[in-house]
Amino acid sequence: MTRELKGANWGRQAMSRSVCVIVPSVANAVELGITLDGLLSQTYYGPLEIVVVGPGSDSGREQAESRGVRFIDDAASRTRGDACNVALEATESDLVMFTDDDVIVPKEWVANLARWFERPGVAGVGGPNFAPPEHSTLQQQIIDVSFCSTIFTVGTNYGRQGAGKLDEVEQLPGVNSAYRRSVLQEVGGFPPGCIGAEDVILDHMIRQAGHRLWTDRTAVMWHRRRDLSRVKRQIRNYGLVRTLASHEHRELRSWSHTLVALFPPIVIAAFGFFLWGLANGGLNWPEFWDISYETVPMGWPRAGVHTLVSLIVLYNLIAWYGAAKGSSPCRTPKTVFLSSIATFALHWNYGMGVLRGWWRIFIGNSGLQIDDRVRG
Repeated sequence: MTRELKGANWGRQAMSRSVCVIVPSVANAVELGITLDGLLSQTYYGPLEIVVVGPGSDSGREQAESRGVRFIDDAASRTRGDACNVALEATESDLVMFTDDDVIVPKEWVANLARWFERPGVAGVGGPNFAPPEHSTLQQQIIDVSFCSTIFTVGTNYGRQGAGKLDEVEQLPGVNSAYRRSVLQEVGGFPPGCIGAEDVILDHMIRQAGHRLWTDRTAVMWHRRRDLSRVKRQIRNYGLVRTLASHEHRELRSWSHTLVALFPPIVIAAFGFFLWGLANGGLNWPEFWDISYETVPMGWPRAGVHTLVSLIVLYNLIAWYGAAKGSSPCRTPKTVFLSSIATFALHWNYGMGVLRGWWRIFIGNSGLQIDDRVRG
């Protein structure tokens, strides 16, 4: 389904639909102001409402109201999904779009997404999200290159681009998504009290109801990445909530998400094997620079020493290749080379999150898990 609808009539019909853009925001007033300025500069000529939803005491309220943007107090909400449901109940529009409070919004974003809803088979549509190269630090650019790898992080929504103008997908990124309000009402909105991965579960319910989701490769959202320390926390949380969501909805289980859980144990085992090999004569330190493989007899100690080195080299080669072939606009020789460090941090923390999720399932107490910004 890649044929474009053409003609001025289609454009006029698309612009006739009312749109509500919902922006959940917590403790990020400065970046929220930039997001709102972008939304207020949209080229969409149809009815357009912008709504910020957050705790009433949050400084984002001033940013919204100073620009004439509606602010909805969701003080009772504990999760992003609940906050979005509050906004859904308080608004009316044909289409509902979601984004975050740390984005730079292209002027054509609303129009690019709204145009596809003239097709009856489109229940929701989104697009890729990238770090803006000119507004990102080197660290943020490196993280974006890692996120958009064609190998190690290919299962994520970061930077995912379809092959054609409009391609069907299973999930839309929460930072760049649009839906028919009627479809959201049919499935009851986001799961109340959802522990996380609320966008994953919402899209799963929409597809279970028989609707179809699509991605437009041209509808890019510029999404600021967090620094590495905050990304590690974010990714641990993703691993945890995705695991808990997959336990509740078994159709969401994926071998790629589960496989990452093996990463921390493999790393620990490799380092342990290496240290054991050293302690048992696997490397003759006085003759280390003498490349003579007859110095140390072949055996398990020597295998322990060489296994870690071989895995490190192989991992970096794969990481570099995937990053170089990825979709990030931040790719340079420098960011690609350094991206393997960020990729390792992503794998380690996501894997630890999955393991933590498995533990919670094992003990039968998932606990309260909110997103990595405390609400309320």
